[in-house]
Amino acid sequence: MKKYILLFAAAGLLTGCFDLDQLPHDKLNSGTFWKTENHAHQGMMSIYNQMKKENVFGAYFWQDGLGEIGYGMNETVIEGTYTDRTSVIENKFKDTYGGIARANALLRNIDGVDMPEEQKAIYKGEAKFMRALYYFHLLDFYGGVPLYDETTVAEEEYMEMKKPRSTVEETRKFILDDLQEAINVLPVHWEQTEYGRATRGAAVALRGKVKLYAKDYPGAAADFEEIVNDPDGRGYNYGLYHSYAKLFTPEGDSSNEMIFAIQNMGGTGTEYGMAFGLRLGSRSSYGGGWNNCIPTDILADMYENNDGSPFSWEDWIPGFTSSPAIQKETFLATLSEEDGTVAQYPKKKDMLRQMYEQRDPRMEMTLITPYSQYYGCNGTVPKMMEFVVAPGTNENKGQIRNNRGWYDYLWRKFVPEGDMNGTLTNREHVPINFPLIRYADVLLMLAECYNEMDKSDEAIALINRVRNERDDVKMPSLSRTGGPDYLRASTKEEIFERIVHERAIELACEGHRFGDLKRWGLCEEKLNFTYDDLLGGPRYNRVFNERDYLWPLPAKEYESNPNLGEQNPGW
Repeated sequence: MKKYILLFAAAGLLTGCFDLDQLPHDKLNSGTFWKTENHAHQGMMSIYNQMKKENVFGAYFWQDGLGEIGYGMNETVIEGTYTDRTSVIENKFKDTYGGIARANALLRNIDGVDMPEEQKAIYKGEAKFMRALYYFHLLDFYGGVPLYDETTVAEEEYMEMKKPRSTVEETRKFILDDLQEAINVLPVHWEQTEYGRATRGAAVALRGKVKLYAKDYPGAAADFEEIVNDPDGRGYNYGLYHSYAKLFTPEGDSSNEMIFAIQNMGGTGTEYGMAFGLRLGSRSSYGGGWNNCIPTDILADMYENNDGSPFSWEDWIPGFTSSPAIQKETFLATLSEEDGTVAQYPKKKDMLRQMYEQRDPRMEMTLITPYSQYYGCNGTVPKMMEFVVAPGTNENKGQIRNNRGWYDYLWRKFVPEGDMNGTLTNREHVPINFPLIRYADVLLMLAECYNEMDKSDEAIALINRVRNERDDVKMPSLSRTGGPDYLRASTKEEIFERIVHERAIELACEGHRFGDLKRWGLCEEKLNFTYDDLLGGPRYNRVFNERDYLWPLPAKEYESNPNLGEQNPGW
């Protein structure tokens, strides 16, 4: 619960005397604000608060829906029909720049605040970390963008912000320079009352990620090694949390695996969370969720058997993969016409449960699978639910109901259970922190660097840590030599395939997949397919063209800024 004091400060901004959501920031000038350390603290919290916008990081999980492991939210992008006027294209650009404007406001005014100089330096480094985070988000989606720093006074120049877009290399250098300044001054740890603010470790890890995306593998490795090995004895103390299942609950919020996470809280009068219940939950979750983003059976089928061998439906049910009739027979139950309870389960129900329970344990910790149990809600009343695959399921009967009537897997990860012992009062404000950078992610990124640097043994050792170092995840180790073929990764290409697989499994529902596939150049291969649901019914066509590696800069930006420069290729 260490996060809550910091969060109260952030939540208090929303009803305070100063409107930090106003743009341009004409009420936050040096004459009315930026006088005391408390003002500086409020200004800093406003920078963090911008992360909660759904088109920035507030619904970051939906980016997995742009990959092959999820579906839903912003279907026009998934189906390839979006344009430079599509709302998500405009809003991500605008809202992310909103975070940059807030960081610039603090940097421009902090020198005039009555507070110790050493504290000012830390605030500057913290604001530059956040500015770098926002610019990196823009870089990933749009490529090079116009660079505005603290010399731009938004309240005076708002209508004249007409810089041309910078190149990818210039934008990346700006980000790296900001991160270096943040690293120079940020603390390794904050005191408990400020838990959740950016640290040196967060800045080092983000810098490593920026370098990795630029294919600077030695440079990225050096940063990730600082996090993993702590060669200078700074006392980072990062590590894998003992329980994968509990990491994505309030128990894991302040664990040493969380390098940088969005801080969330709930409860009457303190609603400052993320919409996991609404966006990821089903109608059988607290308050009734919309399951806007769902996991695909492509993801479900990636989970290995618990002996490390690849899963195949044909090993369990011959003919399953090619026959919708067999798929219906496998999954579909019959409900009673009289009372809506289950009249007949599918004949293969016990085999299904055995099949799911003999898989990588992260599967059942991440997904709600058919005929498993989930502690949900009938409205707001906690109740144990069963995932029954049948038309007409209803939470009143103790069944999990898909909001859209679809027959698909559902997320368990991040989705609240019951009313979270009374701490959950709003499905849009679930009090579970959301990691943007965590230790397992760093281990896998470092493994990727080592593989590219021909350090195969070191790469495999890091992958194995993620596979089996937790108390509740004990997948067999990979090896370069010996053992069964399905656990062998002898070549650089085979190790890379293991990294591609492991990042999908370990980081599912955390928003990394689309960025990963883009930087690997795998989108055309993996993101052009027709997706069917559990019963073999067609759901959607995923379309990806070469132009989609970068989104178009919004048309409105070109209309207001004639100096912007060339549009992205293909647009």
